[in-house]
Amino acid sequence: MSLGEVLWRPPAGQRSRVGDFLAWLDRERGWTFAGYPDLWEWSTTDLAGFWRAVWDHFGVRAYEPPTGTIPDARMPGARWFPGATLNYAEHVLRTPGLAEDEPVVLGYSQTRAPVTLTVAQLREQVRRVRAGLVRLGVCPGDRVAAYAPNIPETFVLMLATASLGAVFSSCAPEFGTRSVVDRWQQIAPKVLVAVDGYVYGGKRIDRRAEVAAVHSALSSVEHLVTLSYLDGTAADGWSELSSDTDEPLAFTPVPFDHPLYVLYSSGTTGLPKPIVHGHGGILVEHLKMLGLHHDLGPGDRFFWYTTTGWMMWNFLVSGPAVGAAIVMYDGAPDPTALWRLAAEAGVTYFGTSAPFLLACRKAGVVPREMADLSSLRGVGSTGAPLPPEGFRWVYEAVGEHVLLASLSGGTDVCTGFVGGSPIVPVYEGEISCRCLGARVEAFNDKGEPVIGQLGELVITAPMPSMPVGFWGDETGERYREAYFDVYPGVWRHGDWITITERGTCIITGRSDATLNRGGVRLGTAEFYSVVEGLPEVVDSVVVHLEDPEGGAGELLLFVVLAPGRELDDALRARIARELRTALSPRHVPDEIYQVRAVPRTLSAKKLEVPVKKILTGTPVDRAAATGALANPESLQAFAELALGRAASGLRSEATREGGA
Repeated sequence: MSLGEVLWRPPAGQRSRVGDFLAWLDRERGWTFAGYPDLWEWSTTDLAGFWRAVWDHFGVRAYEPPTGTIPDARMPGARWFPGATLNYAEHVLRTPGLAEDEPVVLGYSQTRAPVTLTVAQLREQVRRVRAGLVRLGVCPGDRVAAYAPNIPETFVLMLATASLGAVFSSCAPEFGTRSVVDRWQQIAPKVLVAVDGYVYGGKRIDRRAEVAAVHSALSSVEHLVTLSYLDGTAADGWSELSSDTDEPLAFTPVPFDHPLYVLYSSGTTGLPKPIVHGHGGILVEHLKMLGLHHDLGPGDRFFWYTTTGWMMWNFLVSGPAVGAAIVMYDGAPDPTALWRLAAEAGVTYFGTSAPFLLACRKAGVVPREMADLSSLRGVGSTGAPLPPEGFRWVYEAVGEHVLLASLSGGTDVCTGFVGGSPIVPVYEGEISCRCLGARVEAFNDKGEPVIGQLGELVITAPMPSMPVGFWGDETGERYREAYFDVYPGVWRHGDWITITERGTCIITGRSDATLNRGGVRLGTAEFYSVVEGLPEVVDSVVVHLEDPEGGAGELLLFVVLAPGRELDDALRARIARELRTALSPRHVPDEIYQVRAVPRTLSAKKLEVPVKKILTGTPVDRAAATGALANPESLQAFAELALGRAASGLRSEATREGGA
């Protein structure tokens, strides 16, 4: 395999928080490690030693101490820190290294003027909202739902909910009624807090009708609190929720695995899975990831472009637990405005998605020429694999000094399995390392770990932030089926990964969307990198329709073109030539079609599998839950193509036998 060139190396003598951790391990435990590979190996084999070290190094406070760290490491069923009681919200509000009058939340929005909260103000708001929830009858275990954007009020509500031992769940207000109801009917919230609308890209979006419909569909809701955010304040509903009692801020001690919040799978092919995360697992995982991998601490300003419907929001708002102030933004992802916002807010860590970075590159944006990014130390990329040209663009256009961390993980663990580290180099097109405490391996067809070969991404040792379970899944059957049905006792994540000889990782797409031509597996990530690198192509999706008799099958490519462009024979030939030259003849599609849009989830992930199902005869309403899509109308073009292909006799055996 061809490996990328080094783009960044750890500067000699540069202090890092993982370096401080190594020094602490030497001083306090007598453990020394030759480098990151040795540290990773220890962290994934001596689970008790590593995670107890994280607990002690970051000073986790327990009301009742744990009786052990991980007495039983089987999967599923591992129990972490049994006997311990603590509270996640308390640790976030400790804000280590920040004074009472220092900013800890900076909220930017296209709907209203910026909002800044100091440490003291954040704690006071959490105190008042906690008291308000108590007044509404919220008790430990009750669910509080937020139909609200990425604004300080949502963060305060989450912390207040967690402080009580109640369970939080959020949906971004761009989610449609069906998507919200599908999620929240499963958890039966007692309190619903919702905004009346928002501004996105200069357009006013009124959501009062959706709020009313959601409220009507949720019979469990005893209290609806509406925030008048659309007029730029949110003050009316907020004053209703916030109590003026003088009751002091307190934190309910809960067991390590007590539910903190419920996140959801995309729900594109059925009801979204309600994934329950626990107080302790999220706390220790985020302390490790934010501190040791992202190198965040006091003095940092941590930004990630996200909505409250994506797990990166939950990741972002843990920032104060390591002493980092968080920068929140509610609005459209403008390729120039976000970099200017980073300069204005003094962002030291800029997190975003791979598609955003590639869109900046395609638009010719050069952030270092348009904004003062001297404070910026790190750039994070997730949501999709970042191709080599995306890596190069960051170092050419943003700054050669920044540590670029491409990471991959997911809602299932609310973190990354693989990512970056300040003590390892950055190579173009490669994720820098497997994360500490994450025993990531690549399994071949025989279920054996391989190096330097494409394989299934699996986790062979438990992690504290693996879900407590799925809400309502009393027997654990849905949970086992989701992760452990292929390899008993081993977590199968559903991605293709190559772990290189030097310890870096390359994710090449979802294993259920793999292109398999004549027995050769082709990942989608490198395919999109080539196709979308062409100036004429705005977006694309590729699917492979298998031949049941073992032949090459059909490789179909769908492209969204720049305004004013049409797909002609010359462009088809150019796309084929680029794929043949950059990848291989096997990557050349049998057919190329122009479509208006690529189907995407509400968190912007491409939907190869539903497209494939539609093209092999599955009706649209069975192929995808349209409420989980950002653009459900985009599926119609594929349904029409499927009908046309069937009429022309261009259909697979799977179609003739009734579809996939």
